[in-house]
Amino acid sequence: MPRLPQLTEDDAGLLDETRRQLGRVPNLYAALANGPAALGGYLAMRDQLVKGVLGPRLREQLALLIAQENDCTYCVSAHTLRGSTMGLTEKELLLTRDATDADPHAEAVLQIAREVVRQRGRVGDAELARARAAGVGNAELAEIVAHVALNTLSNYFNHLAQPELDFPEVTA
Repeated sequence: MPRLPQLTEDDAGLLDETRRQLGRVPNLYAALANGPAALGGYLAMRDQLVKGVLGPRLREQLALLIAQENDCTYCVSAHTLRGSTMGLTEKELLLTRDATDADPHAEAVLQIAREVVRQRGRVGDAELARARAAGVGNAELAEIVAHVALNTLSNYFNHLAQPELDFPEVTA
């Protein structure tokens, strides 16, 4: 049972914009609309990160990995579905949840993101050197931390609000 109502409209038009961009309003967004500033901030950060150096596939993998690390079934479910529609195989989705990828650069991005989550940003020199050796650059490092922040926001909000799951369930 959701702890917060799932709104269908908001004064700022953020849900209409979400509906336009995504074709629907996921229940996470409908619940986050209870705090228009929170939803607006989330959407603004997401919209900026789409313009960054990390490509769509890697952004989706980061969202899935971070959801797994934060034990968020709602987001693991959502990003498993989205990842599969982007062409990630079932095996690749499972490997992503374990910070593993066939591409060494993508794997380094996932592994450094996992370290950021687990160490709360206090990544050791050895881990950072491994990421840099795999070609992870400064802009990517900045965006990885931003993706951790963005996705942790949605993960933690889901834990608090417990919106109704509107994706096929995949347990975190």
